[in-house]
Amino acid sequence: MSGISTLTGAGGTRDATWRNWAGNTSARPLRTVAPSTTEALAETVRRAAEDGLPVKAVGTGHSFTSVATTGGVLIRPERLTGVRRIDRAAGTVAVAAGTPLEQLNQVLAGEGLSLANMGDIMDQTVAGATSTGTHGTGRDSASLAAQIVGCEMVTAEGSVLRCSPTENPDVFAAARLGIGALGVLTELTFEVEPLFTLTAREEPMHFSRVVSEFEELVRENEHFEFYWFPHTDNCNTKRNNRTDSPARPLPRVRGWVDDELLSNGVFRVACSLGRAAPATVPAIARVSSRALSARTYSDIPYKVFTSPRRVRFLEMEYALPRTEAMSALAELKAMVESSRLRISFPVEVRTAPADDIPLSTANGRDTAYLAMHVYRGTPHEAYFTAAERIMTAHGGRPHWGKLHSRDAAYLAGVYPRFEEFLALRERLDPQRRFGNDYLRRVLGA
Repeated sequence: MSGISTLTGAGGTRDATWRNWAGNTSARPLRTVAPSTTEALAETVRRAAEDGLPVKAVGTGHSFTSVATTGGVLIRPERLTGVRRIDRAAGTVAVAAGTPLEQLNQVLAGEGLSLANMGDIMDQTVAGATSTGTHGTGRDSASLAAQIVGCEMVTAEGSVLRCSPTENPDVFAAARLGIGALGVLTELTFEVEPLFTLTAREEPMHFSRVVSEFEELVRENEHFEFYWFPHTDNCNTKRNNRTDSPARPLPRVRGWVDDELLSNGVFRVACSLGRAAPATVPAIARVSSRALSARTYSDIPYKVFTSPRRVRFLEMEYALPRTEAMSALAELKAMVESSRLRISFPVEVRTAPADDIPLSTANGRDTAYLAMHVYRGTPHEAYFTAAERIMTAHGGRPHWGKLHSRDAAYLAGVYPRFEEFLALRERLDPQRRFGNDYLRRVLGA
C-alpha cells in the first residue's frame, strides 16, 4: 500500500513488542504500520476492519496507562510528521498528528510564532499529548487540547472527517481530547500567536508559605507551579510571566549544572540510592530539596516551559477543583509523614483555567493538578493507593495518561458531559474498532 511502511507483522523477524517510555506497559500487536499520509492511514483502518482487527495509534509512549495498547493493528507516528500549513492571518498552524512537540515548537519559533502554553516535556507527539490531556500550568491559558481550533481524523469505517467549531462541531468538541476512542487523528490545527519572551523566576519556599499564599501566587502570575519534597517542609516554586525585555537565557554552564547535572545526573544517583536503601530517602530529600538555588532568566516560551526528563519514573496525577487543592496536599503530606512510605520524588502542583472539552480534566472548573511520582523500579502501589484515596475524596479527576484505578462508574460522576461523550463514541465507533482494555474500564464498554 502506498504511503504505508509495515514495521512488523505476524511471522516477522523483528521484535513486535511495543513498550512505553517508563517500561511499565507493553503490547505485542499482530501488525505494526507507519503511514505517511492521511490516505494511507485510512487504508490501514479499512484493511483492519476487513480483517476484524482492533486499531490503536501510539505516540512516543509517554503515557503510563495502556491507553494506546492493542493486540491488533498498531499505528506508529514516525512518518506522519511535519508542519503542513501556517496561516498568519488566522493565527493558526496545521500539523501532522505524529509530529513531536519539539519539532513543532522549533518550526514555530523559526517563523516568529508560539503556542500560548504547553507542558514540561517536548518528546510527545501532538496527537498523543492532546488526546490524553497534556497540560502545563496557567492562570488564563489552558491545556494543549484547548488550543486546538481544527482537526482531521480517520473514523472506524476508514473515512476522513474534518472538524472545527463550524464543521462537525459536536465531534470537534470531543475529539480534541478523545483518548483514542473516537478515531485516529491525522492532523491538528492549533491557535498560535507572535513569538514572545517569558521571564522565569525560580526560588525555594517553605511549604506553609506556598500553601497559605497559593491563591495569591496563582492570581499574580501568568504561570505558577511548585514542587513539594516529601519528608521535608521545602518547596521549589516557578513563576513565568511575559516580558518586553530582551531574552536573557541562563549561562550555558549554569543551565547544564542545574538542569542536567543536578536535576538529572545527581538526582538519578539519589533515587537509585533511595531505591536500594529506603531508610536513606528522608535525608536525601532534605539535601536534594536545597540543591537548586534561586535563579531568574528569560527566553522564548518553549525553552522556559520545558525541561529535560532523563530520570525515568511512574506517575499518578489528579485534577482537583482549585479550591480543594491545598487541603488535599496537606492531607497528602500528613499521610506520608504518618506512614512508613519513603518517597524520593517531589510532588508537582500546577493549575489550569476551566475549559469546555467534555473529557478535559479542567472541564467546567478552575483546576489544580497534584502529580505523584516514584522512581522506576520502586514499589508504587501503596503510595498511589493512599494518594488516590485522598484525591477522590476531593472530587479528583485522574489524568488519562497516568496511573489510576478509576472506572466508568466513578468517572461518570465527576465529568458532567461523560454521557455526551459516550453517545458520540457509540455513533462513531459502535463496533469498538478503537477499543482496548483501558477504554473498556474507563468508558464502560
